[in-house]
Amino acid sequence: MPVKHFLLHTKMDHLYIIIEYLFWTGLFIIFYTYLGYGILLYIMVRIKELFFKPSPPTLPDPLPEVTLFIAAYNEEDIVASKMVNCHALSYPADKLKIVWVTDGSNDRTNEYLKKYEDVTVLFQPERRGKTAALNRGIQYVTTPYVVFTDANTMLNTDAITEIVRQFSDPKVGCVAGEKRVETITAQGATAGEGIYWKYESTLKALDYRLYSTVGAAGELFAVRTELFEQMPSDTLLDDFILSLRIAQKGYKIAYCKEAYATETASLNMKEEEKRKVRIAAGGLQSVWRLRSLFNIFRYGTLSFQFVSHRVLRWTITPIVLFLLIPLNIILTCTGEFTYIFLLLLQVIFYVMAYTGYSMEQKNIRNKLLFIPYYFSFMNINVIRGFFYLAGNKGNGAWEKAKRT
Repeated sequence: MPVKHFLLHTKMDHLYIIIEYLFWTGLFIIFYTYLGYGILLYIMVRIKELFFKPSPPTLPDPLPEVTLFIAAYNEEDIVASKMVNCHALSYPADKLKIVWVTDGSNDRTNEYLKKYEDVTVLFQPERRGKTAALNRGIQYVTTPYVVFTDANTMLNTDAITEIVRQFSDPKVGCVAGEKRVETITAQGATAGEGIYWKYESTLKALDYRLYSTVGAAGELFAVRTELFEQMPSDTLLDDFILSLRIAQKGYKIAYCKEAYATETASLNMKEEEKRKVRIAAGGLQSVWRLRSLFNIFRYGTLSFQFVSHRVLRWTITPIVLFLLIPLNIILTCTGEFTYIFLLLLQVIFYVMAYTGYSMEQKNIRNKLLFIPYYFSFMNINVIRGFFYLAGNKGNGAWEKAKRT
């Protein structure tokens, strides 16, 4: 064999090895992000609980005062039902203070809230976003605990009581409630959103059983008031940043499935897309602002959970997911059955996703097809989140997704 041909053949072999390495590494990252971490987490929790049995939290006596904090913008349509929900809570009324921060609202939200004598309304004409509203409103909170919730989410009767129960553990600095999604109309984006949140809830519960839940959702979470930390007003995921800042101080984020907030699904996938892009951008922003959590020598288990549960799905994995197809196509040139079979599986998956998308455009819903569609939809919007964050010069205020 001529030297020139030998060198070319050697280079091609090296290139093939590199592509093969990238492909299998990428496949592992995708598997670990969406399934492997959950499996590993379950095994680690079972092993831990063989030796350390968790003791159930107890309700303090007497019950402490709590502030229910609602940051709202133009919520005139939901004020009445939200207040009915607030008054239906089982927590003693004399121990519960209700605060609405309605900065920037120019509808009849403030007018409607005047009807309720037990409500404190904080309002300023300028709309600066939810994070700024939290930063401003917390200065008026005088109770040891504050529960944050959205205007459009309804809490179960015992939500506040169950959250307070979790704070009986002095190591708990934040409590994350469970988010539930329901549908009102057949067009609601529930099949994917509902399944996603059920899976998320399972992971959050396991995270806490291992050490700490990795972030709270704004629909329902609570903190020790003294631990609240002011955030930059352009923060996109205030709930996530605030809760993990508390975890960085050495406290745990408890997960309380007995306290749950229910909200309706996005009206359709176009509205859901707005949320996903915004959340993806917020996730990227959060990863950067919480980058000190990468120091596993300082944060230990929390660092491992942060990377496994959040960082991968908000950064590397979506990119790897879409690079897998071209890498797979190149590897099929070798004629190996394994790569041909894996490429076929990918093609089938994305054909199902596209079919699910096409059916969605016609308001036809098939769960089998909707799951691959929603999975692809989420990851595409993470990529779009990169560009949203790069071009975002706002103050943290964002357009609400319409819901059913």
